This record gives sequence, C-alpha cells and structure tokens, in this order.
Amino acid sequence: MDLKDVANDLSDQTDYRLKQRLEALLRANPRYRNLGEDNRRLILDLIEKYREKIRHGIKPSPYTVKEDMYHLYSQRLKLGLTYQDLDDIRDLLVSFK
Repeated sequence: MDLKDVANDLSDQTDYRLKQRLEALLRANPRYRNLGEDNRRLILDLIEKYREKIRHGIKPSPYTVKEDMYHLYSQRLKLGLTYQDLDDIRDLLVSFK
C-alpha cells in the first residue's frame, strides 16, 4: 500500500474511510513511520483540499500542485519534513490528476 492507493476513488470516500486508509498505510508501511502527528495532519489537510475539488469535477492543475509543493519546500525545516517526505507528498499530489 502506498500514498497513491489512499488517493484512489477519493471522491467516493467518506472522511472516516479516508482517515482509516491513511492510518492503515502509516502503520503498515515502514517507509512512512517517520511521519509525526503534525506531518500526518498536513497530509490529511492536503488530501481534503484536493478531495473537495475532485468531488466537484475539478482536477488539480499542475500549477496548483507546484504552488503547494513550493509552500512545503519553503517551510520544510519548520514543518520537519525530509526530502523523502516531500517526494512522497509530491507523488501523492500528482496522483490526483
């Protein structure tokens, strides 16, 4: 299971199911165990932002993804994100297209 798997059928998932799938991913995949509670919340917030757009039939543009990634890269030290975390988040955002 990967972050992209959590994003599958995003428009049809309830909030509870989305959180459940993300928590299962974070428990099962050792690659994401280093994410703290704040980083998990950050990922959930990004997923929620894109999910609302996808529910209305609006696919995220490359500009929106780039803008969000710029914000994350500029706040990387403050948020405590590693480059690996940022690559994983970028893969997740790109998978919403």
